[in-house]
Amino acid sequence: MTDLSYLRAVRESYDTVAGAYLEQVRRPGQLDPLSRAMLAAFAETVRTAGLGAVGDLGCGPGPVTAHLAGLGVDAFGVDLSPEMIGLARRTHPGLGFAVGSMTALPLADDALGGILAHYSVHHTPPALLPVVFGEFHRALAPGGTVVVAGHVAAGEELRLRPAQAYGGLPVTYASYVLPPDRLAELLGRAGLVVTARLVQEPADGAVRTVATLLAHKPGRP
Repeated sequence: MTDLSYLRAVRESYDTVAGAYLEQVRRPGQLDPLSRAMLAAFAETVRTAGLGAVGDLGCGPGPVTAHLAGLGVDAFGVDLSPEMIGLARRTHPGLGFAVGSMTALPLADDALGGILAHYSVHHTPPALLPVVFGEFHRALAPGGTVVVAGHVAAGEELRLRPAQAYGGLPVTYASYVLPPDRLAELLGRAGLVVTARLVQEPADGAVRTVATLLAHKPGRP
């Protein structure tokens, strides 16, 4: 049986910090040029393919969902935290948002033209990433594109257990920082073909390396 007990800590923690998160986290337009370019490339790819809507999974209060919509993408957001989804609906009333888990997406098979997981898979224990990436594969239409972006480890996998976040608010989740090769391997095991990756070394006071991986679900013969 798959142990999904970690989801409760993630949900409760983000319910607690939702308001502070909205105030403190950088908007897409404030990201570095390369990160913005990867989002733009993803948007162009899914628009051109025309295979269906795009799910921003782990969308938080919805700024990246709105950014994709501004790039002409039919985008909606899914997040585990009801407080985050409430903020997203109030902040971006013209877009669709739903409470849900990446471990069991409320979506039909082959439903999506694209999936974006933007700094949102790092709370998943590595042993359960095959479940999440398997859901990505199931929900993507053949030929659909997925982007996974976030902090990565330069060497060994890291497990972090902060007691506070976003201005000192209490959290109980764990974060897992994996090497980009490990993320690529797990995507491949789920049947997703990695076609590009961007690894950015720490800059401007940052302490962690960032990676963006682009993959696709192979089309039917």
